[in-house]
Amino acid sequence: MPAFAGSMAAALVAQLIALTIPQVLQQIVDGPLADGDASAVVPLAMLVFGLGAAEALLYALRRWLVVGPGTKVEARMRNALYAKLQDLPVSFHDRWPSGQLLSRAVSDLGLIRRWLSFGLVLTGANLVIIVVGVGILMSMNWMLGLIFLVCSLPLWWAGWRFEGRYSEKSRLSQDQQGDLATAVEESVHGIRVLKAFGRGKHALSSFRAQAESLRRTEIEKARLDANIWVWIMVVPTVALALCLVVGIWLAANGQLTVGELVAFFATAAVLAWPIESIGFMLAFALDARTATDRFFDILDSENTIVDPAEPRHDERPRGELAFSNVHFRYQDSPDRFGDLLDGVDLVVEPGETMALVGLTGSGKTTMTALTTRLYDVTGGSVELDGVDVRAFTRDELRRHIAMAFEDATLFSASVRENVLLGRPELTGDAATDPAVAAEAERVLDEALRIAQAGFAYDLPEGVDTKVGEEGMSLSGGQRQRLALARAVAAKPAVLVLDDPLSALDVATEARVEAELRSVLADTTALIVAHRPSTVMLADRVALLEAGRVTAVGTHSELLRESEHYRFVISSFEDDERRGVETRPGLETRPPSSGAPRPAGLEREEAAS
Repeated sequence: MPAFAGSMAAALVAQLIALTIPQVLQQIVDGPLADGDASAVVPLAMLVFGLGAAEALLYALRRWLVVGPGTKVEARMRNALYAKLQDLPVSFHDRWPSGQLLSRAVSDLGLIRRWLSFGLVLTGANLVIIVVGVGILMSMNWMLGLIFLVCSLPLWWAGWRFEGRYSEKSRLSQDQQGDLATAVEESVHGIRVLKAFGRGKHALSSFRAQAESLRRTEIEKARLDANIWVWIMVVPTVALALCLVVGIWLAANGQLTVGELVAFFATAAVLAWPIESIGFMLAFALDARTATDRFFDILDSENTIVDPAEPRHDERPRGELAFSNVHFRYQDSPDRFGDLLDGVDLVVEPGETMALVGLTGSGKTTMTALTTRLYDVTGGSVELDGVDVRAFTRDELRRHIAMAFEDATLFSASVRENVLLGRPELTGDAATDPAVAAEAERVLDEALRIAQAGFAYDLPEGVDTKVGEEGMSLSGGQRQRLALARAVAAKPAVLVLDDPLSALDVATEARVEAELRSVLADTTALIVAHRPSTVMLADRVALLEAGRVTAVGTHSELLRESEHYRFVISSFEDDERRGVETRPGLETRPPSSGAPRPAGLEREEAAS
């Protein structure tokens, strides 16, 4: 704040200096010029030069004072927004388009910074100068000053009407920009799908419609802006014209000197920019206010999944995972539908591998998401070693329970950074320690071996190769194996796997499963299974049906005792058979111009 106050003070003093120059001009006209004393003009002219130089230096000081603090405020707001987005639950991100969040983090915060650094400072200074300047005009000649003041009143009425209309259009425009950013992001991420289905023209048509809607809104904003500018340009001009006519008449009657008339119009000229800036600054302020509202839309969002006031700690959990009368429904689920999970009871013993099976839409993925509080139960509890998971801090809970998702997401970072994401003590500055670096290599090697992700060593720069945005330079199976390696490297007490092998060919899946058995021997695991071979990994199987676990037992027991289980397994086998018939058995990916094809990939695929 001191920097902004100093900048505003510098702008104000600069404009006050500008208002003193007309007073010097009056002295020149009524003094040396009227007397014909040319030598007396020089010191007054030097004074005008000095005042002009001081004004310029103060304007430079204004900019220098505010640039650093303005960018610092923007950075702090952006960091606060990003931290809030990281803290908000998954349910928030389910509702908000990513383009809307992106536009708030980039364009809106940039607009707020420019307003703080430029708009706020000049608006405050200009309003003061207008008041002071009008006072000076009134003191020079009350009649001319009154004419100028009365003629300026319509500006305030026009500004009041402008504010209400422009504010609405400003908010609409910024929301439409967010929608447009979402459309661009979706089309870029889904470019393979659009090209594969030949829907590029359809996507372009949809984008054009959104862009045209934004263009119409911007034109409406420009029309409103033009209307206010008409008032801003015409009213002061009319005022000055009337003042000129009356001023000449007063000077002709000896009620006003020529120097006073010159000073009056020079002062009015100084006030021209502050008055003309009213429309621009008002529009700028309204845009900044809308951007601020959009920023606080996110910052004021309630986080429904928070850490407890007095968290529990468990340094060495045994790994017992229990679902006790768990109920869950999504926030946007209509009231006419029942709970997705409707009283789930299930206990996974320490060191046990439990497969979770059920038909599509039965809630298997949702059930796994409850373990790490990606969502919170709406009834009942999920417990780790007999303690409700809501009693732990989220960071500690997610150290104890690691997940690998079917839709594997990688970050624009190296393979090493992606795999060791859950082991911060082995990355960053800590990795400069030789002992830590050696341990990091051991954990990385072991995780890649278990996940059958040895292809990473054949990438152009080995495990230090950046995999590109969301890992799209890799095949689906390669992304899944790296995501599985990431979960394994975290060394959790409980490993939750949401169908992590769906994109692998049969032979690679068999090798991964063989390696996983060594990991699962002493780790509690809950695995969502969509393949009979994945079910065979488990010690026991839980059957999810109509929002409840209706049967728990070994694979052979459930085959013998549960008709619905036999139906589910047979549907898995039918899907797997159709998959083998309709797609090649080898895991491949199309060449990508954005990333080189790993040299050893063909050898690995052939071995698969």
